[in-house]
Formats: sequence, C-alpha cells, structure tokens
Amino acid sequence: MKIIQVDNQSGLPKYKQIVQSVELAIAEKRLLKGDRLPSVNKVSLEFSLSRDTVLLAYDELKKRGIVFAILGKGYYVKSVEFSYEQRFFVLFDELNAFKEDLYMSFLEAVNDKAQIDIFFHHFNVSMFKKLINESNGNYSKYIIMPTNLSGAAEIIKTLPHNDVYILDQTNLELADYPSVHQNFVKDIFNALEEARPRLMIYSQLILIFPGFKEPLGMVEGFTQFCHRYAFSHQVITDFDYQKIEQGSVYIIPNDRHLVQVIEQSKTLQFQLGQDFGIISYNDTPLKKVVENGITTISTDFKLMGKQLGEMVLKNQKIKIENPSRLIWRKSL
Repeated sequence: MKIIQVDNQSGLPKYKQIVQSVELAIAEKRLLKGDRLPSVNKVSLEFSLSRDTVLLAYDELKKRGIVFAILGKGYYVKSVEFSYEQRFFVLFDELNAFKEDLYMSFLEAVNDKAQIDIFFHHFNVSMFKKLINESNGNYSKYIIMPTNLSGAAEIIKTLPHNDVYILDQTNLELADYPSVHQNFVKDIFNALEEARPRLMIYSQLILIFPGFKEPLGMVEGFTQFCHRYAFSHQVITDFDYQKIEQGSVYIIPNDRHLVQVIEQSKTLQFQLGQDFGIISYNDTPLKKVVENGITTISTDFKLMGKQLGEMVLKNQKIKIENPSRLIWRKSL
C-alpha cells in the first residue's frame, strides 16, 4: 500500500505532492494515528528526490501538527483531526438545463468533501488551453469535458495523469483516463432501432448536424442504422433555409434547430407526428410539454453526476458508460 505518490509531470512542487499524499492517506484512513511515515531516505531514493525536498515536506506536516518526529526513528502521525480539503477543477463546455442537472448531482455526491471550482470553455480551444494551463498544479483532481475540440487530448496530457477524469465525451486519445461518458454511436443506433416500427411509416430520416459542438459519434450511429435497415437518409448542417419535407423524421441535437423546425411546421400547417416527425437529443422539462411532447434520446445526466462524484471521491480509475434511452412522446 503506497502512501506517497510523486508525479514528475505535475506542475505542483514535489514537496507539496508529498504533503498532499500524506494528508490524503490520513483522510482515507490508510494512515492512522501513531503510524510511521516512509523514511526520508526511502522517499528520496524511490522518487530520485533530494533529502532536502522530503525534509521540507515533512517539516511542513510538522508545522501543521499532523506529524511528529522521534530523533533517530522517524516521523509518525500525530493527529488525524485536521481539515483535509481536496480541490477539484471542473471544466464544462457550457451550462444548460441538462448540464446543470449533471453538476448539481455531482455536488450532491461530493457532499462538501471538496472545494469545487467550475469553469467553461464554450467550445473555444484557446480558452480550453488557457484554463487548463492556469489550473495546472493547483488542484487535487481535474474533471474535464473535452467535447470534440481539436487538440484537446494533447492539452489534457500536460496535467498530472493520475488526477484527471474525463466527462461526457471521450475518444481513443483519452482512453487511458478514467471517465463517465456517453457512447453516442451506440446510443443513437439503439434508440433508432427501438423506434424502427414507427419510423417505417416515414419516407426518410434527416439528421441536422452542424458539427461545431455535437459529438461526431451521432453521425456514425445514425448512418450505421440507416444502412443496416435501408432507410433513405440525409445529414444536413443547418436548417436556416431548408423547407420541411413531408414524410420525413428530423433527428435534432441542437435546440435552436428544434425551434426552427417547429416554427416552420406551423407556417406550412404541418401536423407534427403525422406529416413529419421529430426526435430531439437531451431531454428537458420543456420538451415534455412543447407541441404535446417531443420524443427524445437522452442520457441520465443526474446519474452521470452521481457516478462521477463517487468515482472521484473513491479515487477509482474506471470507465463508466452512462446509460441512454429513448423517451417516447407524440412528435413521432
């Protein structure tokens, strides 16, 4: 059972990493009152550190009343009654109704056991890089929502590897990191497969996919389904100048496009669920009531936040595929 961890890639000074390691071991009851800390020489040799660096860390722990020294014998835990406050850096892409559900559920799971600082990159890679660079070495955990930003993996790899968790979207470049994520390829394929008996009455399926912030796996899952079951289909990037095609089902990840499609249907006097259909992405309370209900494909964002909080507090290094489901309403 290793007590001390030192990451050479971390921006946090080595002596502070030793201090945090001891504090965390006490907080997790891996070190108890009276237990002996690893010797200065052992830590120095194991991590190729100078004795002065290790002594600086142990002296810091002494000053805080956490350990005491016995001459010629070493350092021992003096007190386990101290406030060890972990600091979590949380980087979201944006805040909306369902991301708020995720965040509030995460806060509830953490239950005041850590200080949480939340930031937003708004799908801007320069902002993403700036926020990560400025946070590096200042937090005990880094929870990152990389979306589909180009170069995000290389930026994330500048952080201490053992302290990073990936949220919502992951990819092969980030496969080594623990995560709570959606499988967009599988989720959209399975949802459309469940809806297939109703989709059969329509002439084609149209995915409105701008590609700016939407996960690329949506297109892959959509096209896989359409090819397997021989559905006529299109992928379009916008709806501004499009006209609703009667007999079509629109799969709509972006709520701005959802509003545009519904507005145009009223102009054309098309009946939703009969003349055409809609499947939206990510459920919100409003979609339960708009146009007598919009069918959605949605993950459980509250569960995602809960699982993330539990994983981080337990320092688990696992990958969790968050479940998704089709929610039937009258738009299909």
